[in-house]
Amino acid sequence: MPSRSLLPVVTVALMAACGGAPEEAPESGPSAADSVQAAMAQFDPAGFDTVTWASHEDAVVRGSVVFSYSCARCHGRYGEGDGGFVTQGDTLRPPDFTVADWRFAEDLAGLREFIYVGAEGGMPHWGLEGLRYKDVDAVAKFLQDGLNRGQD
Repeated sequence: MPSRSLLPVVTVALMAACGGAPEEAPESGPSAADSVQAAMAQFDPAGFDTVTWASHEDAVVRGSVVFSYSCARCHGRYGEGDGGFVTQGDTLRPPDFTVADWRFAEDLAGLREFIYVGAEGGMPHWGLEGLRYKDVDAVAKFLQDGLNRGQD
């Protein structure tokens, strides 16, 4: 019977003779591109046809709430793109929603789709993350006219 002090040596020798311990394949989830494709396949612009608000102000108020818990860590508290969220060692630099010429300033349908679908470069796929069409609509309306663009 081998002594206890030889057991680790024997174990290592046997593993070496057999090619070592099998390496476990790293678990890989869906890539960012896969998530964008999944969100795009699920996105239906007609989902916004049933969204109603008692008033536009109600939509903007709801949008500010959703923005504060879903968007501000990246986009900043006031939507100036200064949230400073770091992912994979890189600080995200989202757009400043307070300037008049940001990408979706005049494109409500495009903004809704972008919020829902996201992007490979860091923008979450909020439709896959569970934001309902009503919340996506609220955030879009808040971003378009609830941030008082152009004011100091």
